[in-house]
Amino acid sequence: MVEAKAFQIWVENRVVLACIRGCWDRFAAEDYSRAFKAAATRLTGQPWAHIVYLDDWQLGAPDIEPIVQELVTWCLHNGLVLTAQVYCPHSVKRYQLDKMIIEKTLTFERRVYADQQQAFNWLAERGFAVNDSSFQRCS
Repeated sequence: MVEAKAFQIWVENRVVLACIRGCWDRFAAEDYSRAFKAAATRLTGQPWAHIVYLDDWQLGAPDIEPIVQELVTWCLHNGLVLTAQVYCPHSVKRYQLDKMIIEKTLTFERRVYADQQQAFNWLAERGFAVNDSSFQRCS
């Protein structure tokens, strides 16, 4: 598991799990991108999924957007097929995330859930189950 002030990232089965927190600047986004790629690299060459808890994330400066967009491109070119984002409905958060992260392609789908159990269930139904389907370790 990689843990920093702004995030935690770990891998279970073929799923990269992450908890994001705080207000991000370019440096937080760059750190996250490096850590995420390092964690996900062992999954490339096969389909994999991602679930991220975003309730504690307080948005980011505009200069994070190209960094996150580049990370999304890397993920899509390296086998990511599903992403579940978990956070309470928040229109500004949704707006910024939609600017950075594609919603759907022929080989990828992103969904947003207010309830983490529904998000974990969606991934499990598609073959990406994890042993601990909660974000308790993010506390």
